[in-house]
Amino acid sequence: MTRTALITGATSGFGAAAARRFVAAGWRVIATGRRADRLQALVDELGAGQVHGAAFDIRDANAMNAALDALPEEFRGIDLLVNNAGLAQGTSPAQGARLDDWQRMIDTNITALVTLTRRVLPTLIERRGAIVNISSTAATYPYTGGNVYGGTKAFVSQFSLGLRSDLHGTGVRVTTLEPGMAETEFTLVRTHGDQSASDALYKGAQPMTAQDIADTIFWIATLPPHLNINRLEMMPVSQSFAGFQVARDA
Repeated sequence: MTRTALITGATSGFGAAAARRFVAAGWRVIATGRRADRLQALVDELGAGQVHGAAFDIRDANAMNAALDALPEEFRGIDLLVNNAGLAQGTSPAQGARLDDWQRMIDTNITALVTLTRRVLPTLIERRGAIVNISSTAATYPYTGGNVYGGTKAFVSQFSLGLRSDLHGTGVRVTTLEPGMAETEFTLVRTHGDQSASDALYKGAQPMTAQDIADTIFWIATLPPHLNINRLEMMPVSQSFAGFQVARDA
């Protein structure tokens, strides 16, 4: 039986790599994202029979529901939800941050994620499927400028544990994947398009790649159905835990 994955944020980074990984293994993929041209390129690359592109802003609940209502019959049996769409905006400390950046992170990383999850849950329960929520090491380890981004990812991690508890006995598996430094468009988005900042962050660090994360998502999703990975934290070897900050009198 061919299985189907719904992957959000599939126009770049982890999402695009995951779409390719699952299609390579014979899955069908519903790929969502805002950029219709990139979704179409993905469909052209992987085949319309294997990938269905659904272009909408994940913060728009009406557009989300319309896209799901319009799914072709062969893509309606969703076995896996990968809540990958998310972003960080801004690097300033809280007292200098832009409120609109904070709101966009909350709307995307929290509100949209729970809205889509609630919509798809009946199908996942019926098919004894799985959910992989992409969180971050920022959910656990605070850093200057992480403020609302870290808070949204802490929500994702805790929400996943709550889902796991609520879905007890249904056969639905729930996993939180918490990556550290990975080189994608993440920092470019966070800095509102500052390529030099992105290059400087990853230079010489041997960060994880989108393919690393896609392979991990696929491993989680294809484990035997009696196994559940509750939470998986990943970092490149070059990254570890920061020390405590201490402010001293002059």
